[in-house]
Amino acid sequence: MRLKSYFAATVEAALGQARKEMGEDSLLVNSRKAPPEARHLGECEVVCAAAEDPPAAAPPPAPAERWDRLAREVAALRRQVERTAATLSRSVWLAGSAASLPPELAGTLAELAAAGMSHELAREIVEQARRRCLPETAGRRPPAREEPPLEADRWRAAVASEISARRAVEATLGGPGEVRAVVALVGPPGAGKTTTLVKMAATYGLAARRPAQILSTDTQRIAAAEQLRVYAGILGIGFQVAETAGALAQALEEHRGKDLILIDTPGLGPRDGEQGQELARFLSRQPEMDTHLVLSATMKTADLAQAAERFESFQPRKLIFTRLDETEALGSVVTLLARTGKPCSFVSEGQRIPEDLAPATRERFAGLALGRAAMGALAAA
Repeated sequence: MRLKSYFAATVEAALGQARKEMGEDSLLVNSRKAPPEARHLGECEVVCAAAEDPPAAAPPPAPAERWDRLAREVAALRRQVERTAATLSRSVWLAGSAASLPPELAGTLAELAAAGMSHELAREIVEQARRRCLPETAGRRPPAREEPPLEADRWRAAVASEISARRAVEATLGGPGEVRAVVALVGPPGAGKTTTLVKMAATYGLAARRPAQILSTDTQRIAAAEQLRVYAGILGIGFQVAETAGALAQALEEHRGKDLILIDTPGLGPRDGEQGQELARFLSRQPEMDTHLVLSATMKTADLAQAAERFESFQPRKLIFTRLDETEALGSVVTLLARTGKPCSFVSEGQRIPEDLAPATRERFAGLALGRAAMGALAAA
């Protein structure tokens, strides 16, 4: 998505400029009086959005790139082998676990496992949902072959309730009792921290008419700060780079009068532990800091667990999951929420700003944990 500001004597004139340059399909994002420093460009400012231009065709790979391509193909083959091994392991586990269950329960157990949920959690959910639907009488449960068939809607509702009971949601920004919201987003590279931060700024800063400030500590990615600076300028929100923890502390004090402070941080991979330690120590020692760990919902269960453990030094209070639109089920996400006990605050299902950021709800996780095909049945139940 491309965002750009246009200035003219009237809103209509500025909008005309936008449509002439960006096309008739461009959308009006915001309109206001031009700030004093831009008043010479026109009395009114409009911000419009349009789809990105299609990328140019890439040139054929150079000889030096062939080894990189071969490495990527080998990595893809390795991932395929790992998936095959995981499928075989799951099949063996299911064969043993499902033997003592009626067909309906065995089917749900397989569904949860296929969605990426850990075997232990899947079995626990199915057993608890079974107790909801078939309470024990006189301390004895009949054998599986003697249990009456389960009514489909009731069974789905019981499973959904058990999934929902194992995670907390807390769609808030800022610590409890704090006058202002100071929010830091941390996470691995490519998780979507910067895009999520801009969505928050647009929804909970600009749209909510709260004085806001964006602070960036990401000096590793080329032009990362400049990208945020452009977004902040479009939204009419203050922006500042803090290269060190000391500079960040000074910036927080300088903007103490702002209602919302959003802090962007560099993406840290498994080998970048030492680089983020100074920032982790600073963020974890700030009483008012509300740190959210941003993770991609497309990650495997083991990878999510490792990422959560790696960022525990930042003391995140909440979790944010992105790329929900790129996966069919969220068993791995449900497993992580159950293991950590941390609440989920927001979820992102696309790149649109700010539409594709939504508060987390228990119902959303219950439906997606059973697969998108089951969402309608869960809603009806």
